[in-house]
Amino acid sequence: MKERPYRAILVAAEGGVARLTLNNPPRKNAIGPAMINELLHALSDAHEDAEVRSIVITGAGDAFCAGGDFAQMTAGPEAELEFKGDYADLLLTMVRAQKPIVARVNGAAMGGGLGLVGASHFAIAARGAKLGTPEINVGLFPMMIMAVLARVVPRRRLLEMMLLGERMDADQAAACGLVTRVVDPPELDGSVKQLTDGLAAKSPIALRLGLEAFGWQDDLALGDALPGLRERLGGILGTADAREGLMAFLEKRPPRWTGQ
Repeated sequence: MKERPYRAILVAAEGGVARLTLNNPPRKNAIGPAMINELLHALSDAHEDAEVRSIVITGAGDAFCAGGDFAQMTAGPEAELEFKGDYADLLLTMVRAQKPIVARVNGAAMGGGLGLVGASHFAIAARGAKLGTPEINVGLFPMMIMAVLARVVPRRRLLEMMLLGERMDADQAAACGLVTRVVDPPELDGSVKQLTDGLAAKSPIALRLGLEAFGWQDDLALGDALPGLRERLGGILGTADAREGLMAFLEKRPPRWTGQ
């Protein structure tokens, strides 16, 4: 991973995992233009680094992300880094990511923070974390995050959340599909590691092509998606990892992935 002059996030890469930590504990890691821009740079760097197999997003301190930083809503990102995009660009980048993104929900995830949870491929939450869409309580509405939440939460449940400004606990969030699983706080890191270790054991190119195809077909009708997915299946069957995986299965041995 490239070293950059980050101010709003912390970035570390170890054992094939890029860990991006929202780093503004006094503001409960509220997200503003500078943090958004830094996340876009870090996600791009993680995708370019061949050693990174998965990406974990979490928050410093006792919160994941309390929502939008209203104090910075009209400010631009810090000048140290080239401007890469806004919050809508961040959500789209996450949804279309070709490496798995895991939200490590260590505490409150509200509003814009909940959008990061919804845009991740997996979300593991600590029991006791609160998640919600409180925007309507201050005369706003969760416009952009609605697009990603609608992909993981049933329609009527989502409307109830947004129109009532509901805050739910982690177990309720799991029940409606907003998070993948809930664990007691001491088990959070172990659960995240178990997931990232499992992902690291898979073929890198199969993960990349699979996530690329998943994002591509998400907006298509069934009749439009299937022909394209048929072509993509042919492409993945032609990879060296697919040949190795099939051979390993026949020979009853663990596969040796090359990522090709």
